[in-house]
Amino acid sequence: MAERGKVAVTGASGLVGRELVPTLRRQGFEVLRLVRQAPSADDEVRWDPDAGTIDSEGLQGITAAIHLAGDNVASGRWTDAKKARIRDSRVRGTALIAGALAELSPKPRVLVSASAVGYYGACGEETLDESAAQGSGFLASVCGEWEAAATAARDAGIRVVHARIGVVLAPSGGALAKMKLPFLLGLGGRIGDGSQYMSWITLEDLGSALVFALERDELEGPVNFVSPTAVTNADFTATLGRVLKRPTVLPVPKFALRLGVGADMADEMLIGGSRVTPALLQAHGFRWEHTTLEPALRALL
Repeated sequence: MAERGKVAVTGASGLVGRELVPTLRRQGFEVLRLVRQAPSADDEVRWDPDAGTIDSEGLQGITAAIHLAGDNVASGRWTDAKKARIRDSRVRGTALIAGALAELSPKPRVLVSASAVGYYGACGEETLDESAAQGSGFLASVCGEWEAAATAARDAGIRVVHARIGVVLAPSGGALAKMKLPFLLGLGGRIGDGSQYMSWITLEDLGSALVFALERDELEGPVNFVSPTAVTNADFTATLGRVLKRPTVLPVPKFALRLGVGADMADEMLIGGSRVTPALLQAHGFRWEHTTLEPALRALL
């Protein structure tokens, strides 16, 4: 076993997982990746959230788990079927991993389970720390159920961290990749009046913060994984245009977004926003590599 412990990771092949797994290994952790297909490597353990099955024997000896798996909320229109996949993949997957961890002997010390700042809903200019109430809307509802699904682990005495993650900015993939092309073509612009807030974090900082949460016993319950400086959509648009050396003079009307991606998805992911602050990470001494947007974008692009 690696000196710093053995960590099981779900969603290891996703955007965040691909950053996290090598980060853990560089820092001396042994990593087990939970995969849906038959394992093809010694570091793989099979699970199937849809079928409700998991190889619990393969998890013996783990000291921690980081649960990232879930259907991509930003891919495809939010049809009823898509909404069901978004919800079920999170709730069922979390309940499965939490239940499996609760039955292990010895039990792991901690489960860091992904959630999202969507928990807070659209809250205008109000600054939200981890004590803020659950908001309204589809994503807020999903996040509430997602977090509640980890109850079995908490009841078994495992420390559970609900990682409420903001918009992840990465050098390739994720939100920034979707924005980059229209901006390069000179078609970038604020959404509506641009007053809605965007709470963001770079992929590098997110990976480091997840490891930080593993090791800080005093971190428990909801923790906001965002940079200390949320920005408005107007500020983000102007900054990205400046970094890419492209104009940003064409605002995107709200009605066009609602027609293009559907009203629910547009209102919750693009038109709405929340101004979230990482109060607990700050209080416990986490250090970000990127705390302000423009240097972060220049490093990524």
